[in-house]
Amino acid sequence: MPHVHAAIAAGAISSISISIFMKPFSLLSIFVLTLGSAVLSSTTVFACTSCGMMLSPGYTPGWESQGLSANDGFRFDFRYDLLNQNQVRSGAHKVGDWPIAPHEQEMFTKTQSYNTTIDWSKGLFGVNVQAPYLIRTHATGGFAYNGTDDGTSSADGFGDMRVVGRFMGVLKNRSLGLQFGVKLPTGNFKQNFNGGSIAGQLLDRGLQLGTGTTDLIFGAFHFAPITKELNYYSQFTAQFALSGRNEYKPGNAFTANVGVRYHLLERVVPQLQLNARISGRDAGINASPDDSGGTTLYLSPGITFGISKNVFSYVLFQLPIYQYYNGYQLAPVYTLSVGTRVMF
Repeated sequence: MPHVHAAIAAGAISSISISIFMKPFSLLSIFVLTLGSAVLSSTTVFACTSCGMMLSPGYTPGWESQGLSANDGFRFDFRYDLLNQNQVRSGAHKVGDWPIAPHEQEMFTKTQSYNTTIDWSKGLFGVNVQAPYLIRTHATGGFAYNGTDDGTSSADGFGDMRVVGRFMGVLKNRSLGLQFGVKLPTGNFKQNFNGGSIAGQLLDRGLQLGTGTTDLIFGAFHFAPITKELNYYSQFTAQFALSGRNEYKPGNAFTANVGVRYHLLERVVPQLQLNARISGRDAGINASPDDSGGTTLYLSPGITFGISKNVFSYVLFQLPIYQYYNGYQLAPVYTLSVGTRVMF
């Protein structure tokens, strides 16, 4: 029986979002955050749902996590995400102390990701490529609760890449768009525990740097002005693994995001989002279906700072307001994203 992995989404959010990005006083471009994650826990990086929607890299909340744009040209984005899953939750509640037989005594899973995004658009079409580099540590007390099957792991390397195209021509004003893409199995999924009594055994598939699967990504987004000061956006995304690999298949994930942005302050643009994610249970002999999947709702405030005409920095937080997890899973108290975007 595999160790029950920490829950995430997310994906880090880790959700996919659409962004309305402004010059100091006017609409400049539309940004689409392509998943993961998260979900969700995004299956791009994590296999369960309790982490925020970290961008793959799960999925980060936030219009600033990527450089997808309706304007022609190239965008480059570099972002740091911090996700520390150290709170045990079951259903809609925080759980007290271990042990809770027969469940695994998970201690923590900490993930730092450095996400590089390159985006290109021309006319009604665009493409976005994401490459995450992950640093992840994990500790478990095992199932026996006496130190005979405890373990630790530490790994760093590239995670699963994402390539997502978009079509902005549904409406003449480009306010409604469609997305289609894939998550590629570029991340390592054969890492072992490297400390504790179970050192040398295969690490849980949900804790690997990649899922090992190729996933399809579908999405749609819409944006519109509300008032002279506020703009709105909404986005919906689905992600499905085409098939399992080595007896593991991540659960399907569905995300919905709604946000507003205030854009009349010089060089400072506050924003606020709601990020929802529903994730199915993982499947396969090497999965932990009883302790994966769930539903999360996050409130995500953020601020963008204009450094120059074409350079912007941003800070984003994701705070859970509703969480429901199948079985027992590790969840974060918050997620944090900090990044910079350059537009050419």
